[in-house]
Order: sequence, then structure tokens, then C-alpha cells
Amino acid sequence: MSNPLGTFVWHELMTTDTAAATEFYTSVVGWRAADSGMVGFDYTLFYTGEQRAAGLMAMPEDAPPGMPPCWVGYIGVDDIDKTAADLAAKGATIIEQPRDIPGVGRFAVIADPHGAVFSLFSTDDGDMGPQLPPGSNGQVGWNELMAGDLDSAWAFYSSAFGWTKDMAVDMGEMGVYQTFGANGGPGFGGMMTKPKDVPAPPHWGYYFNVDAIDAAVERVKAGGGQILMGPMEVPGGSWIINCIDPQGAHFNLVSMKR
Repeated sequence: MSNPLGTFVWHELMTTDTAAATEFYTSVVGWRAADSGMVGFDYTLFYTGEQRAAGLMAMPEDAPPGMPPCWVGYIGVDDIDKTAADLAAKGATIIEQPRDIPGVGRFAVIADPHGAVFSLFSTDDGDMGPQLPPGSNGQVGWNELMAGDLDSAWAFYSSAFGWTKDMAVDMGEMGVYQTFGANGGPGFGGMMTKPKDVPAPPHWGYYFNVDAIDAAVERVKAGGGQILMGPMEVPGGSWIINCIDPQGAHFNLVSMKR
């Protein structure tokens, strides 16, 4: 099964200690790690069974000063150069111009009009590769935008990637949490206006599926990570926790079981 265009097709951790981060995430999420085999570039692949689930690399030497370790999501598109130009015309900033990953594809790094960063990815043949079945342990099960403004963010992303509204959740004083899919497909993410008390700029966050949330809490703590919030039950019956790994990257876990 292939990922449709307009969805997140890859997730990647940039970190300051690749060995320690590999040990942490293989324990916490249950991934198997292996070297990618890319010549001249140290890149780790995380697997669920035999299926690639995510990647890990060292923080680039040309990263902005003070940039913390972070997870980045890649949205699949069919024409990366045209999409990047279209996004720039809609008010986005191109942080890294489209360029090739030899033997893999082509990517660009974008900041939306409010500053939330994501990447684009394309391949020569348009095939984004196989996808784990929804709900699989180790899969990135949810993609979440803490937006500068929900209405303008929705207009930006929906026009760019064909996203369509799914369930909307009234969060009271916090506003509306809008879930979405791509081109009428199943929901794979949500967005809301960033609460004023969240001490971070607008940003994307990612939720990794695990077998049970309480056991995952203990694994995070045992590995030297921090729990920022949760466990908390969310609409639909899932349980989530928001975390920081030992190197400082934010991540989230989700499970249907407590």
C-alpha cells in the first residue's frame, strides 16, 4: 500500500547524539535500527518488522546556532520545485531550496507563514513507497500542527496539499481542534491555534503508535526522557503522552490501550 500524495510520507530525527537517540527510541517505540548504507552519509533507518518507519541523522553542521534536536515531517508531492514555488507565493519561506538525495528522491525545507517547519519530498516516479497499516505499532499515527492561527493555517495547507476537513473538536477556551485527511481520505492529523501558554513558536509534532501508554511512560523515564503531559485520553478513546527525549527533541506517543 502506498502513501497518497499530500500526506506525511517520512519522519526524521535530527539529533546531537545519534547513538544515544537510537538506543532510546528502539527501547521506547520498539523500532529496530539499521544503517541506511548510504555512501558517505551516516543515516539510520528505524524499522517496524521489515517496513521502514522513520530515520535519524546527526544535526547538520550548517544548522542555525542554538537549534535544538527535533523531528521533521516530510509531505509527499509530485513536483517539488513547483510546490515549493507555489508555497512561497502563499507566504511560506523556503529554508532549503529543492535538492536531490542521490538514489532516493528530492526534498526541500519549508516554514509556513507562521514559522512552523516541515519538509517536502518527491520521487522521480511518484511512488512514495509502502505504508504500514493504520494503527501499527511504530507507525507515526498522528501529525499535529500548533498553528499561529487555525483559519489561515487551514487555508494555506488545504490549498497546497488537498487536505479536507474531518472531525472538529470544540476545546472550549482553547478553540477548535480541526482534524483532516487528504482528498477526502481518512484522518491523519489535526491542527489548532497554538494556546497562549505553550512556550514555543508554531510547530509540527508527531505521535508514534505504541502498544500501551502506561508501559511506554516507564520506558521513556527509564531511558532518561521526560514526560511533559499525560497520560491523557483524547476523543476517539486513544491515550497520549507528550515527551522530550534525552537530547531535547519533543515527541509524542499514542495508544488505544492505557
